[in-house]
Amino acid sequence: MMRVVALAVSFGLAACVPTPKTETMTDNRGCGDGKVARLVGKVWAESMRDQVMKTSSARTLRVIAPDTIVTMDFRPDRLNVETDAQGRITRFKCG
Repeated sequence: MMRVVALAVSFGLAACVPTPKTETMTDNRGCGDGKVARLVGKVWAESMRDQVMKTSSARTLRVIAPDTIVTMDFRPDRLNVETDAQGRITRFKCG
């Protein structure tokens, strides 16, 4: 019985531990989406890939066109380039 009480108390105390604040991404870490935001509205071309990765400092890059199937894993160092049906860049985001 004493073990059950001790276990219940320890779980109760664990719930009182404050959770760390989540930080928002800045251009100093993550995928650098803000560094390439000026390209929104331009037509994406694969020839842009190396320069966009260099400018943003992203470790990886994926282009997401409408109806593209993508994984749901979150990678803060990956830059997602979202395009519309005409291939124009609509948004950059980390993930």
